[in-house]
Amino acid sequence: MSQLLSQQVTKLLSAWRGGDEIAQDRLFRVVYSDLRRLAHRYMANERPGQTLQTTALVNEAYLRLVDITQVQWQDRAHFFAVAARVMRRILVDGARARGYQKRGGDAENITLNEELLVTNRPGPDLVALDDALTALAEVDHRKSQVVELRFFGGLNTDEIAEVLGVSSDTVLRDWKTAKVWLLREIRRQPHS
Repeated sequence: MSQLLSQQVTKLLSAWRGGDEIAQDRLFRVVYSDLRRLAHRYMANERPGQTLQTTALVNEAYLRLVDITQVQWQDRAHFFAVAARVMRRILVDGARARGYQKRGGDAENITLNEELLVTNRPGPDLVALDDALTALAEVDHRKSQVVELRFFGGLNTDEIAEVLGVSSDTVLRDWKTAKVWLLREIRRQPHS
């Protein structure tokens, strides 16, 4: 995303925070393609037979985002970090509602290699990953945020550093440590 477009998003977020509903509509038009790309990444990791479509995920996430009145939007990176979290919640809640097995069964091994996010392979068990991320957040909240922003949000190292207010080197260290921790946690989880 160009610096100019990033500044435009930040300006629209500020106007929206100030109560400008027209800015809210303009923001949606500006970020829609990026939200679709983010949703597509999520959907590429969903199990076959998922009934939720990319457009529906974007629309549901946007409806939840505009309903969040207490968020003090900072900038584009912050907006997409929250959007990633909202999309993750929608998909995990859907998986739980469909009665997916909490662990085991036909779940695939989970990899946290973000390059695999664009493959057509069925995705990892989102419920198991969500459980592991929740456990990581209890131990080290920042590391869980790094995983969420990178793996789910698609933000790069510099954007994550900006959102979290830390250095890029810290983000890289957190990412490496969190991947190892999550893989160990997921492997420790008993299978049904």
